[in-house]
Amino acid sequence: MKTHTKETQETITPKKALDFLIEGNQRFQNNLRANRNLLEQVDETANGQFPFATILSCIDSRVSSELVFDQGLGDIFSIRIAGNFINEDILGSMEFACKLAGTKLLVVLGHTACGAIKGACDHARLGNLTALINKIEPAVEAVKEPKEETLRNSKNIDFVNEVAEKNVLMTIDNIRSSSVVLAEMENKGEIKIVGGMYDIKTGGVKFL
Repeated sequence: MKTHTKETQETITPKKALDFLIEGNQRFQNNLRANRNLLEQVDETANGQFPFATILSCIDSRVSSELVFDQGLGDIFSIRIAGNFINEDILGSMEFACKLAGTKLLVVLGHTACGAIKGACDHARLGNLTALINKIEPAVEAVKEPKEETLRNSKNIDFVNEVAEKNVLMTIDNIRSSSVVLAEMENKGEIKIVGGMYDIKTGGVKFL
């Protein structure tokens, strides 16, 4: 598979960018990786990069966007933080990636059994982790069921996964409301902003 150039990047629509990721994840699930010469891609990207997508994901060691979407060097911008939420710096990175570097798709990727989400469900408190957990806890409160407090914790994996999905959707809403640049690009059809959930048991990504 060839490295993207300025010319190929310009031909990619937001829908086509999403299709690339869907196809890549299908290859990943079937252990059919695209044929790439990574060292050749090192040389081809030495003087510039023309990625087609920007992906915000968790730091979880099992959820590498490059691997789960079977992408090569120069294909995607990968932003990682525990709990895949946004702050000012991450928004700035997204604005650079989309407005200045030309990516056509912005993905917020959560995953099942997320440790950061579990911490938020349990209202964990530990050093600087406390501030991070505080940013995810609104997603916990937004999930109304079950109401029983004994079921609203990390031991209830269904609750954890529902909170993780809600966190993805709320992060997308936050991107749109906090970045005039990205909201305007989406309204003009220049980019698409989507959410996804990666299943750590199957390797599959469900787009929301």
